[in-house]
Amino acid sequence: MAITFVDRQDAGKQLADKLAAYRNHHNAIVIGLPRGGVIPAAEIAKELKLPLDIVVPRKIGAPFNSELAVGAVTQDGQVVWNEKLMKSFHLSPDDLDLKETIKKERAESNRRLSLYRRGRPPLVLKDKTVIIVDDGIATGATMRAAIAYAKQQGAAKIIAATPVATVDTLELIAPEVDEIVSVKLPKTFLGISAFYDIFGQTSDDEVIEVLA
Repeated sequence: MAITFVDRQDAGKQLADKLAAYRNHHNAIVIGLPRGGVIPAAEIAKELKLPLDIVVPRKIGAPFNSELAVGAVTQDGQVVWNEKLMKSFHLSPDDLDLKETIKKERAESNRRLSLYRRGRPPLVLKDKTVIIVDDGIATGATMRAAIAYAKQQGAAKIIAATPVATVDTLELIAPEVDEIVSVKLPKTFLGISAFYDIFGQTSDDEVIEVLA
């Protein structure tokens, strides 16, 4: 399988080309999902000359694999489930110690918001066109939670933007947004990292530097 992106910056530039209609848009904001999504989001914001901010949804992992996101919680406590995964693994919210999980993940979300923003207030999403960016979408849990947050904040239009995603996941997300933009929709999906030449973990310091 051919590598599609050199790194997250390259992915952001390729994604910006597909979002060119929003260049200098008077009412648009780019939102990156930390940590990995902030790097392509910053490239998009730079290329399109738009303001950049973050939201920090946190995934809810399956009991048998904490890395498999069966849901996600927003920074304001909304929970979004991947109903298909929950059903396939015969899980219910009761299996996931939900109250404690939400409390823990909301606390981590707010810790990261404070760390990354360094005292800067969040951008207002009400009545804005909000472009939500991640470096790839597998289960879609955190993207869907970010979408739910943007809706709750009163966004006028929501665009989900990602360099690479599965077709099934985008079909799940499509009814929840006004537009989806993706560079790559592979028939075979072996994980997001398979489409990048360089895909190291994004550090907190990198996110802080980009937002600064």
